[in-house]
Amino acid sequence: MNPRPYRKIHRRLSRKINVGNVPVGGESPIAVQSMTNTLTTDIKATVAQVKALADAGADIVRVSCPDQESGRALKKIISAVDVPIVADIHFHYQRAIEAAQAGAACLRINPGNIGSKERVQEVIAAAKDNGCSMRIGVNAGSLGRSLLEKYGEPCPEAMVESALAQARILEDNGFTEFKISVKASDVFLAVASYRQLAEACEYPLHLGITEAGGLRTGTIKSAIGIGDLLWSGIGDTIRVSLAADPIEEVIAGYEILKALGLRHRGVTIISCPSCARQGFPVIDTVRVLEQRLSHITTPVTLSVIGCVVNGPGEARETNVGLTGGGAGEHMVYIEGIASHKTASSDLIEELVSLVEEKAVQIEADKSSSDSKSI
Repeated sequence: MNPRPYRKIHRRLSRKINVGNVPVGGESPIAVQSMTNTLTTDIKATVAQVKALADAGADIVRVSCPDQESGRALKKIISAVDVPIVADIHFHYQRAIEAAQAGAACLRINPGNIGSKERVQEVIAAAKDNGCSMRIGVNAGSLGRSLLEKYGEPCPEAMVESALAQARILEDNGFTEFKISVKASDVFLAVASYRQLAEACEYPLHLGITEAGGLRTGTIKSAIGIGDLLWSGIGDTIRVSLAADPIEEVIAGYEILKALGLRHRGVTIISCPSCARQGFPVIDTVRVLEQRLSHITTPVTLSVIGCVVNGPGEARETNVGLTGGGAGEHMVYIEGIASHKTASSDLIEELVSLVEEKAVQIEADKSSSDSKSI
């Protein structure tokens, strides 16, 4: 019996596609995506940003291809990075063909705005020939005129009708390697649209609250909208859209997944907000620890609690724990068991060392387990 059934999320079982070497849908891990904001024609800058995003944990990175020069640059960018690249295409069918031939793992495209049936077929042929998947990207801000005339305004029904109409174009041409998104900047509209779409098809869904805002407001809006859908089992890949450094999108994406127990990467710090009972400066300590431990990718949990009210209880649930004590002496816990005391002047170095050691141990245990299962 599961001792914590309230933590169970039953994921919608979508069909699985591949974006390069990253499986999306089915029972695959939920992929985290971001997008470059450099000029694609600036190959050096774009490659550097893609690599930085990959180092931060991005599984897939999208690159805009608005013109022929960007398409030429895309081929060089793809050859210089390891993460799958999605080519962002709008209106120009030839750009889509060029991106597929350049090695793009996926095309972000709307078949309905590419042009004639023959042009759509050419794009599909290029995608098939080059092992390229697609994403149908419906956005509340760019719905077709006929849908706006029919429904009067962007609404879930219009969003889903648009998505399914685009999907039929691909299906009618024998292409099913695609995922779908129905993004809106309004959380209610986005969530309702995704819920309806999840019931209407079996394709994998790419989640996002588009144009969500800056770092703080955008992260909160995205956490509410994406989190609601993930909690309901909906979603196979996510992008947190922020007017901020794209690396922040990746960090926020993982924090949302970690909060729901859907993926774990890096150190999860559980900390109190601090109060007059704190035995050490909790806020400053956590800020420094987040920076010092950002290089760790192994899932490790660390509790940093200022006093004994909740400290021992939180420590029981984490790999490493710290509870504030009196006279500048604080208790360190290892796997929930009180281990030793550390002084205020030493606690940051002590915790960094213990978390790094725990990460090494976890990786060693994982390697040992994997070798035994072979």
